[in-house]
Amino acid sequence: MERGNDPLSPAAAASLLQWWADAGVDVMVDESPRDWLRPNKEAPAGRALPARPAEPHDKLPDQLDLFRGHLRDSAALPFASPAAARVCPAGDPTAGLMILTDMPAAEDCATGTLLSGNTGKLFDRMLAAIGRDRNSIYLASLSCIRSADGRFTSETATQCTTLARHHIGLAAPRALLLFGDACSKALLGLGMAQARGRWHEVSTHAGPIRTVVSLPPSFLVNQPAYKRHAWDDLLMLMEGLKQ
Repeated sequence: MERGNDPLSPAAAASLLQWWADAGVDVMVDESPRDWLRPNKEAPAGRALPARPAEPHDKLPDQLDLFRGHLRDSAALPFASPAAARVCPAGDPTAGLMILTDMPAAEDCATGTLLSGNTGKLFDRMLAAIGRDRNSIYLASLSCIRSADGRFTSETATQCTTLARHHIGLAAPRALLLFGDACSKALLGLGMAQARGRWHEVSTHAGPIRTVVSLPPSFLVNQPAYKRHAWDDLLMLMEGLKQ
């Protein structure tokens, strides 16, 4: 089996075929379908919670465990309110691979787990295809709190980018995988469609972090024809982690 002119090993080919065979579409996992290959329009200003002033980098905790506590407890985070559920980072920060999604889905807020439900089942199969599981990655989100409409405004995106960049620098992974348009625009200044297919660097206070952009599992559940594009991204990520 070949990808372009590069042959896949039997193990990689078997893993790819198993992922496609196991993945199925049987339920919608979001309020409405989204075309992740086109830039999202900014949400109407009146639908989101009022933005809070961004926290300067030098005021944020400079140790990962303290920063995680800040995400869990701070009232200054975008979209924070007493009733807002927070879905905090999970996994192993020392694993060498950090994965970032945009914000918790409604189902994630109910379960307390990022990428849960049918999206999570597909995500777990994707991890298995590259020899990983949730214990051997570090999974986080641009915002650990879901906005009322599931979108960012320009101001909240800027605030969450500051937090995410600091978070990535504290974790200092060998590689970073960004899921979706919002993460790609926030940290690379490029839409997902423009950023896919090559390595990038995200600048942090700890130095540049090598980064790949891919389609989010929530999109792939509803659009399985695009799984081959996600597989290309995962192959590139695996090759990069070997270096």
